[in-house]
Amino acid sequence: MTQNPATTPDIPVPANRPLVGVFWMLVTGACFIGVTALVKFMGPRLPSAEAAFLRYAMGLVFILPMLRSLLATPVSKRQWGLFGTRGFFHAGGVILWFYAMTRLPIAEVTAMNYLAPIYVTVGAAIFLGEKLAARRIVAVCLGLAGAAIILRPGFREVSTGHLAMLLAAVVFAGSYLLAKVLADEARPVMIVTMLSIFVTIGLAPFAFTVWITPTAQELLILAGVAFFATAGHFTMTLAFAAAPVTVTQPVTFLQLVWATILGVVVFAEPVDIWVVLGGAVILGSVTFITWREAMLKRQVTPPAHATKF
Repeated sequence: MTQNPATTPDIPVPANRPLVGVFWMLVTGACFIGVTALVKFMGPRLPSAEAAFLRYAMGLVFILPMLRSLLATPVSKRQWGLFGTRGFFHAGGVILWFYAMTRLPIAEVTAMNYLAPIYVTVGAAIFLGEKLAARRIVAVCLGLAGAAIILRPGFREVSTGHLAMLLAAVVFAGSYLLAKVLADEARPVMIVTMLSIFVTIGLAPFAFTVWITPTAQELLILAGVAFFATAGHFTMTLAFAAAPVTVTQPVTFLQLVWATILGVVVFAEPVDIWVVLGGAVILGSVTFITWREAMLKRQVTPPAHATKF
């Protein structure tokens, strides 16, 4: 995934074309499901750090056309520090996501990924001074309740995959908050490109310490991951340009439906109604927060896809 939509707040004010926005968000969901399906199909043979590194290293080819213009752009010492810190955060999130994806049902990973915008809302209040009104506090609590419905601690085993996904959502939220800070100082294309470069650099030492020679099939799969991820972020940008986030956000719930169907049909994963219910509660809370922010004409909470690796 060579582009990260954490810079989506910089997209121009959406046009009033809701059907077009919904269409592109449906395509976005299909692309991201393609990413999760390929990673799941590849399996856990490659260490998660190595798989993540190879995926980002391959993805660098997509930013080559932009390098010439970016090299001429001045970058301050502070910005270098923010770019590097964000890359470190995101690299950790990617490793955790790959680890969880190969050990949990697709539906569970998809549902728990909706938590990242909830963490962003809390982080924005703590670190960026955003006001956390009573309604947003209730929505955050509902989102966390949704996570509890999925995990059901005490009623079933909470595995290392679950813990990795919970932590990944927190780390991705940190990456998004840093992108919010950078958005006031740098162009979106610079933020996206620097993320790709620094994540690749950050993953390299972790990958080389656990290196296993990948097969041709694994390399092909990871190339497919890079393609679908990049396409997904591109179509998501088109969706945001066509319609407000309040229109496109609810459509992201279909990704959980598709993930559940894919898990059943392709990977023989049983349907867990608690996962679907918990995911619906989380996404409902995110949608409410997004709607409230739209009414107040501010954008703090990212769209449900915006913190994905």
